[in-house]
Amino acid sequence: MMYRLVAVLAGLALVVGLVLLSGPQREAVAPNAPGAVAHDPGYAALGARLVQTGADGQPLYSLDAARISQQPDESRVQLTQVQMGFRAANRQQWTARADRGELGQDTGVVQLDGDVHVAGLLPGTQDQAQILTDHLAYDTRTEVVTTPDPVTLTMAGRELHAKGMVAHLKEGHVQLESAVHGSYLP
Repeated sequence: MMYRLVAVLAGLALVVGLVLLSGPQREAVAPNAPGAVAHDPGYAALGARLVQTGADGQPLYSLDAARISQQPDESRVQLTQVQMGFRAANRQQWTARADRGELGQDTGVVQLDGDVHVAGLLPGTQDQAQILTDHLAYDTRTEVVTTPDPVTLTMAGRELHAKGMVAHLKEGHVQLESAVHGSYLP
């Protein structure tokens, strides 16, 4: 009985071995071999911080996010639960928060989406300005904040509502695009 079991197992092992050895052989390509294309594996991090510094070594902006990820072979970084800090040319500190964000690797533009809140001091004033909208872009190179969507600007306890906005933080100039509602008397 034992002899038959050993013979069956030996025969089965022989068949499996022949199938594996007679199958097509795979060629291994070394990752750094000439002609091999490097694959970007992407990345993800939880509770991460990105800091961009200027030529003087001082931070231009920082991005804190619950999750930061980049898909393989993409040039955009995805962010969730974003907190952003940046300083305008006048050294005033601004903060922003949003549900989601996206950073183009070589564009210098940070896109914020979903319940966006931006706060800071406009040059020449001591009043805190707040910008509320659903979508907003901040160009870190030109220090321009834009949105084509409905926006609420609150300053000195007064609210202005509009559709679309361009804010040049360097000059302290805010332009509401259209459908402006509210009044602001200095």
